[in-house]
Amino acid sequence: MNLTQSPEPISRRSLHEELVARLRTMIVDGTMAPGMKVPEKDLCERFAVSRTPLREALKVLAADGLVYLEPNRGAWVTELTESEVSEVFPVLGALEALSGELACENIMDEELAALRQHHDQMILSYKEQDLDGYFQANQRIHAGILSAARNETLVVQCEALSARMQRARYVANISEDRWVEAVSEHEEIIAALEAKDGKALGEILKKHMYNKQLSILKWLDANRETAA
Repeated sequence: MNLTQSPEPISRRSLHEELVARLRTMIVDGTMAPGMKVPEKDLCERFAVSRTPLREALKVLAADGLVYLEPNRGAWVTELTESEVSEVFPVLGALEALSGELACENIMDEELAALRQHHDQMILSYKEQDLDGYFQANQRIHAGILSAARNETLVVQCEALSARMQRARYVANISEDRWVEAVSEHEEIIAALEAKDGKALGEILKKHMYNKQLSILKWLDANRETAA
C-alpha cells in the first residue's frame, strides 16, 4: 500500500472534520486494515498536516472504537471481534427500529422522494454488481431515515454505534446470498416508509440489522478458520 502516492491537502477551515472523515473512510474501506499500525508520518505527508491535528483526529476514531492508542507507541486499527458485533448490533437494531417508527411520523414529502431515489440507485448498483455504489446509496437511506426521525439524541447514539460497525456492514455484503437478502429487505423498508407504517418499518429494520449481524458473524468465523 502506497500512502504517499499523491498529496491531498485539506482545507484549513474544516481540517479536523475532514481529517477524521478521511481516516474513517480509509479504515472502513480497508485501506488501513484491521491490526495495522497507523502510519502517522505517511498520513501527515499525504494530507499535508502536522502530527498534532492527526493525533487529535485519531483520538476521535479511538472514541468510535475504530483505532486504539498506546502511549508513546502510536495507534493501531482495531480488529473486529465476534463479541463486539454481538454486543453492538442488537442495540443498533433497536435504535434503527425506533428511527423508522419516528420517521414515519415526521418525514416530509421531499425527504421521502429523496429516499426513493437513493433506493432506486442502490438497486441499480446491485444489478451492476457495484458494491461501492451500493454501499454508498445504502448508507444514504439509513442516514435519511435517521434524519427524518427528528430526534437529535437518537441521531447521536445511532451514529456513534454505526461508526463502529461500518467496516462490518461493508464486508458482509460480499456474500451474494446476503446481498440478495438485503436487497429484498430494502424493498420492504421503502414500501413501509412510503406507506408510513411505523410499526412495520421498525420490525423490518430490526430484522435487517439482525440478519446483518448473522452474516457478519459468519464472515468472521470463516476468516478465523482461514487464518487457522
